[in-house]
Amino acid sequence: MKKLAVYGLACGLILTALAGCTKIGPPVAGSAKAEQMLTLLPKDTSGVIIIDIHRAMNLDIVVKALKENARAEMLQKFIQKSGIDPQKDVFFLAIGIRGSGEARSGVGIVNLKYAKDALLAKLKDNEAKFGETVYEGVPTISVEEEDGGKPMLGAFLDASNIAIGPEADVKAVIDGMKKGESAVANAELMAQIKGATKTALAWGVFAFKPEEIKKMIESAPMLGSLASLKGVLLGFDYKNKILDAEFKIITADAGKNKEIADMLNGFRAMGSLAAGEKPEIGELMNKIEITSGADNVRIHAALPEQLLDKLGKMAETEIMNKLGGAKIEEPAKNEEKKEDKKAEEIKK
Repeated sequence: MKKLAVYGLACGLILTALAGCTKIGPPVAGSAKAEQMLTLLPKDTSGVIIIDIHRAMNLDIVVKALKENARAEMLQKFIQKSGIDPQKDVFFLAIGIRGSGEARSGVGIVNLKYAKDALLAKLKDNEAKFGETVYEGVPTISVEEEDGGKPMLGAFLDASNIAIGPEADVKAVIDGMKKGESAVANAELMAQIKGATKTALAWGVFAFKPEEIKKMIESAPMLGSLASLKGVLLGFDYKNKILDAEFKIITADAGKNKEIADMLNGFRAMGSLAAGEKPEIGELMNKIEITSGADNVRIHAALPEQLLDKLGKMAETEIMNKLGGAKIEEPAKNEEKKEDKKAEEIKK
């Protein structure tokens, strides 16, 4: 009996060890998790942004917006031209950033349900101009930039994923797949990804090497407080009609972190001064919290849908006025004028 217990315990330990060694599998459309998208990005990826497209496209606020005439028409045109419904067929978008400085470039990988031949047929029906090629056994389509820019490439990686971007970056994705190497093997990036909220609607991680930070400070001495910068984390989520936004600067200097937080709080206070002219800005500034810790500076804001709507209308007004269209007064100011007019009538 004791021997059976020992054997059972040994088997349990072996199974646990094997489970711990299991590699992250490729993302299959409809059942994939956000973190699995990392397996398709090149090993030398230094920054990544992953968006849960399926969840985003099915938020109440987005569904409502897509029912408006202009947006509904655009959505239907896209579906007709591609045969893909963004609300049903697209699941994740992963953007991988490679290189540094002016040499920085990136690639996008879309996780979706699609049929390659049907998609190509749709593109041809709509007179899209592209050349069909093959790279390392992977079907690709190439598009020449009209302005003489870098050639763009699309690659049908498998039945669930398409890579899109500059030719060199897409080929790096394919090379990584063939070698069995991906961003998951990038120690610096994965060290920062541990701190990301990978269940958020959208999240991003950027890892920095000491030599990159040194060059950055040499070109901009005012950024000396970031000498121990290791990474930057981004996170955006939307629940209960509230947009939760978080931005974290990861460093190893608690004293410098406090300096950075104090400086940013100063900028926030200056922004609040605009509240007299634009109350929406004041509301936004009041929602932002900036704090520092032993290893990070955290900027956090919980923005209710009502405030987002106000900010959206304010931005639309500013854009329309700057484009030289009919002068549009902001809703808040219109209401104030109505109240003033009522007050004057009462006095009379």
